[in-house]
Amino acid sequence: MAQNAPFSSDTLMDLLRTVQDPQTGLSLASAGRLESCTVDDGGRLTLTLGVAREQAPALSALCDAAAQKLQTLPNITKATIILTAHRPAGAPEPNAGQAASTAARTTSAPAGAGGHRPLGGPAPAPGTPVLPGVKTIIAVASGKGGVGKSTTAVNLAVGLGMEGLRTGLLDADIHGPSLHRMMGAKGKPDVVEGRLQPMQAWGICAVSLGMLVDEKAAMIWRGPMVMGAINQLLSDVDWGELDVLVVDLPPGTGDAHLSLTQKVPLGGAVIVSTPQDIALIDARRGVTMFEKLHVPVLGLVENMSYFCCPNCGHNTELFGHGGARREAEAMGVPFLGEVPLLADIRASGDSGVPLVIGAPNSEGGKAYRAIAHTVATAIQASAH
Repeated sequence: MAQNAPFSSDTLMDLLRTVQDPQTGLSLASAGRLESCTVDDGGRLTLTLGVAREQAPALSALCDAAAQKLQTLPNITKATIILTAHRPAGAPEPNAGQAASTAARTTSAPAGAGGHRPLGGPAPAPGTPVLPGVKTIIAVASGKGGVGKSTTAVNLAVGLGMEGLRTGLLDADIHGPSLHRMMGAKGKPDVVEGRLQPMQAWGICAVSLGMLVDEKAAMIWRGPMVMGAINQLLSDVDWGELDVLVVDLPPGTGDAHLSLTQKVPLGGAVIVSTPQDIALIDARRGVTMFEKLHVPVLGLVENMSYFCCPNCGHNTELFGHGGARREAEAMGVPFLGEVPLLADIRASGDSGVPLVIGAPNSEGGKAYRAIAHTVATAIQASAH
C-alpha cells in the first residue's frame, strides 16, 4: 500500500469496518483492499480501495458515512474515498455502459457537513447526447509522450477563450494528469446534486483527475477502468454551455482514444509532434488513427521547433526543423504552426500561468495565439 498518511492500515480499516450495509453486513473493510492513503498539507485525506466490480454499487453507498468516520482522525479536515473496481481475470471486456461503472467513485465529506452524494445520477436514456450543451469537441493528441502535448492543450484552450469562445478543458490523460497544475487550479472541485463542477481559471473551465486524487498517487488502472473514468469525466461533470471542449488525450493510440470517439462526436483533432523523424513516425500513426475513426485532423503542431538563445537571439535547431510541416504536406493535413523551445514555456507550466496569459508577446505566446486563432476559425467555419 502506498501511504504518506500518519495512520496505520489497521487504524484505517478499523474505522471503515464500523460502517456496514444493514442488509448484508458488508463493509468497505471486509470487501475492499487498501491500495493507497495520502494526506496533503491541508489535512485532506484520500483513500483508495480496490473492490470487486459486482460489489461496487453497494459499497459506493457506504462511502459518505465512511468518509465521515475518517474525518475523526487527528488533523483530518476532509476525507475522500475512491473505489477502483477491477475486472476479474479472464472476464470479458465490458461494453461502454459497463465500463462507466469501473471509473473511480469519488465521494467527499467536508468537515462539519453531511457529505456529498456520489458522482453520477440516473443513467441517461439511450440516444441522449452525452454533452448536449457543448457545440464542438476537439482532441489534442500525440503519438508519443514528451512532445509538449499537454502544454499545447492548455495554451490552445486558454487561447480559444481569448478568441471569444466559451471553452472547457478536460484532462483525459488518466495515468499522468497534469492540467490542474498547469492551470494553477488549487483545491478540489465542488459536487452539486451528484455532478462535479469544473474549476474556473484563466477564462475557461477545466476538470482533471489530478484535482481529485493526491499528486503522489499512482494511477495503476487497466484499460476498462481508464475508459470508465473518461466516461465519468464526460457525463458526470456539469460542463454547461460551451462553444468548444478541448480534450487532452494520453500519448499513443489506445483505449482512451477509442472510448472518447465512441462516447462523443469529435469535431476534430490536433496532433502535436517534435521535428525529428522518430517523433514524426508516431505522429503519423496518430493521424492515421483519427482518419480511421472518421475524425477530421485539424492539423499538426511542431513543438520545440527551435531554441532561441535568450542572450544573442540566435536560433538553434536542436531537434531539426520543419519536419512536422513536411509531414503535414505529405499527409494532406493542415500545418498549424511552430512553437519554439523556451525556458518561459517550461516555467509557465510549473507556475500555473499559461504562456498566452503570462507572456503573450513572447515568441511562444504569439505562436500559441496564432494556433488558437486558426483553430477557432476552423471551428466557427464548421458551425455554419
